[in-house]
Amino acid sequence: MRTETGKSVAQPIRLADYQPPAWLVETVALDFDLAPRATRVTARIAFRRNPDGPGGPLRLEGRKLRLISAAIDGAAVAPALDAEGLTVDGPLPDAFLWEAVVEIDPEDNKALEGLYLSKGMFCTQCEAQGFRKITYYPDRPDVMAVFTVRLTAPKATHPALLSNGDLVEQGDAGDGRHFALWRDPHPKPCYLFALVAGDLRANTAPFVTASGRKVTLGVWVRPGDEALTDYALDALARSMRWDEQAYGREYDLDIFNIVAVDDFNMGAMENKGLNVFNSKYVLASPETATDADFERIEGIIAHEYFHNWTGNRITCRDWFQLCLKEGLTVFRDQHFTVRHALGGGQAHRGRQDAARAPVPRGRGPAGARGAARGVCRDQQLLHGDHL
Repeated sequence: MRTETGKSVAQPIRLADYQPPAWLVETVALDFDLAPRATRVTARIAFRRNPDGPGGPLRLEGRKLRLISAAIDGAAVAPALDAEGLTVDGPLPDAFLWEAVVEIDPEDNKALEGLYLSKGMFCTQCEAQGFRKITYYPDRPDVMAVFTVRLTAPKATHPALLSNGDLVEQGDAGDGRHFALWRDPHPKPCYLFALVAGDLRANTAPFVTASGRKVTLGVWVRPGDEALTDYALDALARSMRWDEQAYGREYDLDIFNIVAVDDFNMGAMENKGLNVFNSKYVLASPETATDADFERIEGIIAHEYFHNWTGNRITCRDWFQLCLKEGLTVFRDQHFTVRHALGGGQAHRGRQDAARAPVPRGRGPAGARGAARGVCRDQQLLHGDHL
């Protein structure tokens, strides 16, 4: 709604007004040609009519997108555009393939919602409604789909190309560029979509689930910070084992990645298979970190991992249910923390001993720069996802 002065006024959203989505999504294929001022996103989305929905036209949310082309089942369409999205009126088949090409400007994205660029690194934050700044989509948590994502960028400046799920393929794309293709086989809402592209290095370790699935764990950081990630990597493995033992919840992909960078604008986010953290909640130098620092890292790593089931595989119908996924996951991370603390001081000493042990894989102690940047000095307790 606009006032007489022409200014937009946000309208309240009421639970009583909730309606099921008119259209459901089966699959999403996204192709990102990453560039700082003109990233091109090609989306191919398989829609089907929701038999329990209210009916009506195809309505997709979208903000600050430049629509280049749109088609339904290969035939060009001209949707009605407005500041909050687009609408396709007229008769539509019960199932169809929507194709759209949009252009976005990550460097100018100062809101840090959707896809943004910070110090040369591409990063996303889509909870709660950031995905609509990436492409036109029904941006709501009760629309879940299987995502396949292709990322293309210059290899020299963006050697790491990360997204949700498992890495299917990677290779050269010509002209000094390379690509990576990721697929998440588990349906998810778009707020859990993530990509990170930049100059990052990984500290990795193997993990074998209770049923024998081999998983590669990785903590990705800026060059020089690798030696500050050993405790976080160990905390992740312990969280995964604890979820199996206490709740019977086994990890369901072949890769679990964490990205920890200063450029992330939130505390931490539980994107499926690609958790993204601000670095101060992951990095720690064994020479200077305290027991409280290690406890904080352990608790936040565990919280975001536990979201894999309480929040990701089982998620909200609408944002009025946010307390359900967060409340249950907080309970689970506190259960984990309490159980690990039952040994009293021994648990604390164990954390310090693990962090001060010789660094595996040939890594030496942290330098002054890493210690200064990596130690958790913020005493604020983070039990949710956002600061």
